[in-house]
Amino acid sequence: MLLTKEQLQFREKIRAFADEKIAPLATQIDLEQRFPTEHLPLLAEMGLMGMVVSEEYGGSPVDTVCYSIAVEELSRVCGSTGITIAAHNSLGCFPIFKFGSDELRKKYLPRGTKGGELLAFGLTEPDAGSDAGATKSTAEKKDDHWLVNGTKCFITSASHAFASIDTARTSDEPGVKGISSFILEKDWDGYDIGKKENKMGLRGSDTAFLHFTDVKVPFENQLGALGEGFKHFMITLDGGRVSIGAMALGLAQGAYECALKYAGGHMENGKPIGTTQAVQWQLADMATEIEAARYLVYGASQMKDAGVKYSKESAMAKLYASEVGNRVCFQAIQILGLEGFQTGPYPAERMYRDVKLCEIGEGTSEVQRIVVAREVLKSVMNK
Repeated sequence: MLLTKEQLQFREKIRAFADEKIAPLATQIDLEQRFPTEHLPLLAEMGLMGMVVSEEYGGSPVDTVCYSIAVEELSRVCGSTGITIAAHNSLGCFPIFKFGSDELRKKYLPRGTKGGELLAFGLTEPDAGSDAGATKSTAEKKDDHWLVNGTKCFITSASHAFASIDTARTSDEPGVKGISSFILEKDWDGYDIGKKENKMGLRGSDTAFLHFTDVKVPFENQLGALGEGFKHFMITLDGGRVSIGAMALGLAQGAYECALKYAGGHMENGKPIGTTQAVQWQLADMATEIEAARYLVYGASQMKDAGVKYSKESAMAKLYASEVGNRVCFQAIQILGLEGFQTGPYPAERMYRDVKLCEIGEGTSEVQRIVVAREVLKSVMNK
């Protein structure tokens, strides 16, 4: 993939930062299932917590290719850090910047960019996963506020976010037209953080339930127009899918580098195992698929920057990169053998556990195929 001089320099800067500051703690935070709060000031200082926000609101804006590079490079050494930054930018900051009033932008975005505090995104519910239109949380209009009740689950950074953007039904109208969105603050009465999930992977990422019981939300904290919450969240997820694709790409790259290093140094019968055709073919397939995924992720990123519709391309990028990530991490462990099966100097097993989320979160692979199929069929079904 051809990158500009500025994009290449950005990659070098983020890779050096990730190797020096993030990688040394990656194994520890996974084993301890500990959220790395010490990383947040460093990430904010690097401008990585405001990549989708203009300078006016404390951001450090970059093009979407650079944003994807940042998520990729962080995930290459630590998937938990990669998803934290991806969710904060794409799902937390973006909808406020895109759909919020100037007052809401000024109130919340600087805290989430220069301030190094996290924003969360509350869409998924116990009975509304892939079918997000089945949202049951409600927002009832009172004299001077909205009264919000409901439960959100599997929310990234739920315990550490100072506020969350959440969907709720504001009318009895069936389907998605009665869904609106609001910004709720962690310290408000009735805003409760529930069970922290014990996850297979991304164990340094904070994932928990959010429970809302008669939370009083000021009218001004309504995000965008009434009844357009679902529409806005679907727009948000188009960008989020690109970042999840970038995350899967980074995990695949990290696992591939483990396998490549091992193949070049581990000896069998007096020769590095990388001299055998079986291992060479595995590495060739891994390298090819990673590069193909990179073209899809960066291509969708370029389309977003160009301001053209990219729903199909973002779904393709997320679908392909996440499944490539799974295959590459699997093959890396196969090359590493028992060295890859255990926690040690080669973190491929952690990456294998981490990458599975990429086939589920922000729309499963099955949902991505539905999106792609719907888009490609339009040209023939509408005739």
